[in-house]
Amino acid sequence: MTRRLVVNVDHVATVRQARGIAEPDPVAAAVLAGVGGADGIVVHLREDRRHIQERDLRLLRETVPGYLCLEMAPVPEMLKHALEVRPSSVTLVPERREELTTEGGLDVVTQRGKLQEILGALSEAGLRICLFVDPALEQVKAAHRLGADAVEIHTGCYADAVADSGSAGQELERVFDATQLAARLGLDVGVGHGLDYRNVAPLVARAEIEEFSIGHAIVGRAILVGIERAVREMKARVG
Repeated sequence: MTRRLVVNVDHVATVRQARGIAEPDPVAAAVLAGVGGADGIVVHLREDRRHIQERDLRLLRETVPGYLCLEMAPVPEMLKHALEVRPSSVTLVPERREELTTEGGLDVVTQRGKLQEILGALSEAGLRICLFVDPALEQVKAAHRLGADAVEIHTGCYADAVADSGSAGQELERVFDATQLAARLGLDVGVGHGLDYRNVAPLVARAEIEEFSIGHAIVGRAILVGIERAVREMKARVG
């Protein structure tokens, strides 16, 4: 089974924004990631514009020949950008200004009313909708009831447990339970957050997982070996 590797180039933009100049360009990084075998590109246009900018999103839509995923908070401003740019897929994620990166999944259970309006507009525009959720069965069920096309299961707790030699097995089972349920409900299934060249291996063995969204590990590796090789090495691991 062939799995999709979608490469997040946010951290390329983070380096650029640290100096407030034009380089390195995440659009160029996305092109090279495609040369390295990436099946798609993902970017998160945050409300505070800490890395990806509107210019990047527009150019990526013009440049990326295949799959482009926009991660965004479920708010009217971001909905406007999604409807204008029309990416291949939209992943709704929670967002807090004080976090370094997205720290957990959407609480679909309690935010159903808020999410329903955004999902309705995206669906009416014919855009594929994915919800980024924690590996909790009630969240997966809520995403299905809300009419999402896909879920991306948050793997951050699993990745942290591996790094700390903690309860990685327990966290992995939570991820597996969530991905199995999502597949049974007919949702497309992806995973992401904190995945790297080592901890991704147990997830690759799961037939129901169709998409791996990986950014930081690939960009970090690219500093040493170049983005084409970094992507190629990860693609070889996920299949």
